[in-house]
Amino acid sequence: MEHNATTLSTHEHYDPVGAKLGMWLFIFTEMLLFGALFIVYSVYRYRHPVEFHLANQELNVTIGFINTVILLISSATVAMSITAMQKGNKKLTMIFLLITLLLAVVFLINKYFEWGAKIHHGIYPGSEFLLSLSHGDILFFGLYFFMTGLHAIHIIVGMVILIWVFVRVKQGRVNINRYALLENGGLYWHLVDLIWIFLFPLFYLIH
Repeated sequence: MEHNATTLSTHEHYDPVGAKLGMWLFIFTEMLLFGALFIVYSVYRYRHPVEFHLANQELNVTIGFINTVILLISSATVAMSITAMQKGNKKLTMIFLLITLLLAVVFLINKYFEWGAKIHHGIYPGSEFLLSLSHGDILFFGLYFFMTGLHAIHIIVGMVILIWVFVRVKQGRVNINRYALLENGGLYWHLVDLIWIFLFPLFYLIH
C-alpha cells in the first residue's frame, strides 16, 4: 500500500501540460524582450542607414553564416533526441543531446574568436577608437555586442538545461513515459535558434 501511495503521489505531481504551459509563457516573455530590442535596432538603423551599413562591413559574414548553420543543425538534433525518446531509445536520445551540446560549444568558440578580433582592433563599447567614430557606428556596435552577448548568455543557459536533461535521461527519470522536461529543453533551444535567425540578417546582411 505504501509503495502504491508513493507511486500515485509521484504521478499526481507529474504535470506535463502545466510544464509545457509554463515554458511557453517563459518563451513569450523572452520574445517580448528581444522584440523590444529589435524595435530599438530598427529605429536606430532607420535614423543612421549609412553608418549602420558601413559598420556592418566590419563583421565577418562567413562566421555568422557558419554559426547560423550550426544552430540550425543543433535545432534538428535536439528535435531528433525527442523523437528517439518517444520511441524509447534512451541511448540515441543521449547521443543527440551530446551532439547538440557539442554544436553549442563550437558556436561559442566561433563567437569568442569573432569578438576577440573586434576587441583586438579596438572595436568594443567604450573604447577610444569607437568613441572617435560617428554616433551611428557607436549605436551599431553597442547593439551588436549587447544583443549577440545576450544571445550567447541564452546559449549558455540552454546548455545548462540540456546537460540537466541529459543527466535525467541517463538516470532514467526522463523516459518514454515522462519526457516533458526533454520537450521543454528542446523548446528553449528552438527559441535560441529562432533569435539568432533574426540577429544574423539584422547585423551581418545589411544592404
